[in-house]
Parts: sequence; C-alpha cells; structure tokens
Amino acid sequence: MKKKNITYLISMIIAILVVVLGLILIVGGDFATAINGFFRGIIGNKYQVGEVFVKATPLMLVGLGCAVGNKTGFINLGSEGQLYIGAMVSTYIALTFSSLPKLVLIPFMILVGFIFGGLWALIPGFLKAKFKLSEVIICIMLNYIAINIVAMAVRTFLKDPAYNFPVSANFSDSATLSVLIPQTRLHTGIIIGLVAAVIIYIFIWKTPKGFEMRSCGLNQRASFCSGIKVNRNVILSSLISGGLAGIAGVIEVAGVQHRLVEGLSPNYGYTAIIVALLGRNHPVGVVISAIAIAMLDVGASSMQRTAGVPSSISSIILGLIVLLLIAKYFVISYKRKKEA
Repeated sequence: MKKKNITYLISMIIAILVVVLGLILIVGGDFATAINGFFRGIIGNKYQVGEVFVKATPLMLVGLGCAVGNKTGFINLGSEGQLYIGAMVSTYIALTFSSLPKLVLIPFMILVGFIFGGLWALIPGFLKAKFKLSEVIICIMLNYIAINIVAMAVRTFLKDPAYNFPVSANFSDSATLSVLIPQTRLHTGIIIGLVAAVIIYIFIWKTPKGFEMRSCGLNQRASFCSGIKVNRNVILSSLISGGLAGIAGVIEVAGVQHRLVEGLSPNYGYTAIIVALLGRNHPVGVVISAIAIAMLDVGASSMQRTAGVPSSISSIILGLIVLLLIAKYFVISYKRKKEA
C-alpha cells in the first residue's frame, strides 16, 4: 500500500472517531460504555460473530454484482429490486418442489434466483446498451416495482393461509441452508458468497471476456474501435450483476427467514453500493468491506442496547465514509487537471 493511501486511511479513521465521539456525547451516552458495547456486540460470543457473517453474506453477493457492473460502466442501482425478485421466485420453487432433496433443491433455487435477478437487471442493461437511456433512473424505478410485486405475492398466491400476516409458508428442511455453527444463525450461504467472489475474480481478471468488460468500463469508444462489442458486454455485465443480487435474495429467504416476508431486505441493495465503492470494485476488497460494514451494523445495534446510543449512528458513519471517498477522488481529479 502506498504511503499516501496509508496516510489517507489514518486520516479517515481519525475523522470517523471524532464524529462518533461527538455523536455519542450529543445523545448523552457514555463513550467508554458505548465502545465496549460495540465490540462486545461483534466478538462477545460465537452467536455475535455469526451474526456479523450472516449480515455480510448478502452484502458480499450484492456488492460483487455492483462491482461487476461498475467495471463495465453499468451503474447498477437496482440491486434491491433484483434481490427481491430472486427471493420471490426461489420461494415459489421452494414451496412447489419441497419434496426434492436438499442437494437438488438448493442449487435449483440458486440457479432460478440468478436467472430471474439477472433478467430483471437486463431491462436497464438492454435499454442502456441499445438506446443509451440512463440505467440509474430505470433501476431506481424497477426497485419500487419489484418490492411491490413481492408485497402483492405474499398477499396472494404465495401467502400462507394459516396466517393473517403477509408471509409465505415456512420452507421445508430441504429448502433451507444448513447451519455451520450450532447455536448461531451462521449458514452455508457464507460459503456460497466466498465461492462467488473467487469465480468473479477469475472471470473478470483472468479471462478474455473479463478483459473486454474491464476495457469497456475504462473507455467504451476505444474498446469499440478495437473491435470489442461494447453493447454485448454491458448487457452481460447487467445480467451477472442482477444475477448475483438475485442469489443474495435466495440466501436471505433460505438461510435466515426460511420464508418470504414483506420488507425482506434492510436496504442491502443500496448499502452494497458502498460495499463496492469501499472495495474498489475488486472481489477481495468487496469481501473485506462487506464484513466491515456488517460489523458496523451489528456493533451499532449492540451499542444501542447497552449504552442507549441510537443504532442509526452506523448510517451516519457510512455516509461520512462515502463523503470522504468522494472528496479524495475530487482532490485527485483536481490535481491531475491542474498538472495537465
């Protein structure tokens, strides 16, 4: 790591600590108690450690999807909707084919979640590639559509008639992910997330198609003049990006909820944009930043229980991190223009 990057990282940490201290004092909390509660929340026992990775798994998968899109110039702000679509379709598969063995049903659910999540992302990807329409606006609108489609589904054809609440029936054992550590909620979804990170790394950095996609993200015109089919690569990146978000939806219903519920995601799709940004769109960076943000979320919730400090402080910290990163890129860009 370059010396200037280390200096910037230290400066960022100091700035965050100062802001955290100020926020805790504003709400009348005790700093020592709050920090103790934060760390006890993430490493206090094996259940808390497991919760960190339970939170990190969907962030990891959706963050990988955002990173793939960013590498090709497809800004995927529709991951939230793609996650919901993957969750809904996999729920239908889980309830319809509940008699299948786990070794068949789980991969089937993941495959279907990937396909339908990818197809949902293919809409803005195709419109961007063919008609040069802004994928940002289309993705955001599709998020609302997907979330409300799921809300309709859990009130109609996927609703459990035994409950008055908008939820689906519970999954069978063959449709749920196995628990890795007893007395925790940590499931095999974390393995799926790590395997996905390895596959994406190999595909994007070690294959000719991955080189084409990265080339399109750097300069579409130069790529086109070099004979690279830019539109195809943008469409492919949207399909992969949405597919990974769809798998995150499958993981959430099969590994955590064990049924489809309304409000399935606590904004995983939007938080994953920050995950990809912090991870510099690299699979290793995405994995690390997903775990870090999950630690922040779980620790903030524990801090609220032990010290009475609102857990919303984690959202403020994430916003501050984004602002600091944007400031860094602005300064770098300004210096380059000045030198030129």
